[in-house]
Amino acid sequence: MAEQLRGLADDRALLGRTSTAERVSDILRSRIAEGYFPPGTRLSEDSIGGALGVSRNTLREAFRLLTHERLLVHELNRGVFVRVLTVEDVEDIYRTRRLVECAVVRGLGKPPYELDGLAGAVEEGRRAAREGDWKEVGTANIHFHRELVALAASERTDELMRSVFAELRLAFHVVDEPQRLHEPYIARNVGILQALQAGERDRAEELLAGYLDDSLQRVVDVYRRRVGDEGPGA
Repeated sequence: MAEQLRGLADDRALLGRTSTAERVSDILRSRIAEGYFPPGTRLSEDSIGGALGVSRNTLREAFRLLTHERLLVHELNRGVFVRVLTVEDVEDIYRTRRLVECAVVRGLGKPPYELDGLAGAVEEGRRAAREGDWKEVGTANIHFHRELVALAASERTDELMRSVFAELRLAFHVVDEPQRLHEPYIARNVGILQALQAGERDRAEELLAGYLDDSLQRVVDVYRRRVGDEGPGA
């Protein structure tokens, strides 16, 4: 926890003179996504508030915002914890992803499409794989899907999926097999990108749907064993 709090102290400068609960929640959301606070971790108001230099009320409001996003959970007389997803949660996340991401591709309209962001995310994943940084490959993979959703040019959809992808990272931290989890999808991201570059929207949607179905099965198989072995409060 000491190392985690030192990282938060570094983030204190980001708050500036106009510290708000939204900015605190942005910092904590990023730290949770990066694995600094793994699922099941109890978040200390005194320690985190001191590290960030914010009031207890501001921190509690940030906790409330992240609880609303389903990243934290408040347990009576115990405190606030980073949420541990159930298998049903993971399945629902992928159901939401399939509905939204496939609909985005289906609604793209006529090519050409603005694909620089997708291409950049593909290269980011390839570079991380060459360096053997599989956790960064996972980050690049989520970046790819954020860029895919961004093709809809909808702030509401972006906001919805930001929360969904943040929850997904909670599942990835429990699975904790980044190479096995992410390596197969580098080439599949390339396939989706190439289909869109060729203007083959239907083909891209077909590849994306298969990708999400296979990813769900892979994640749930491992997740079920991990949560079953360690229990939801681990």
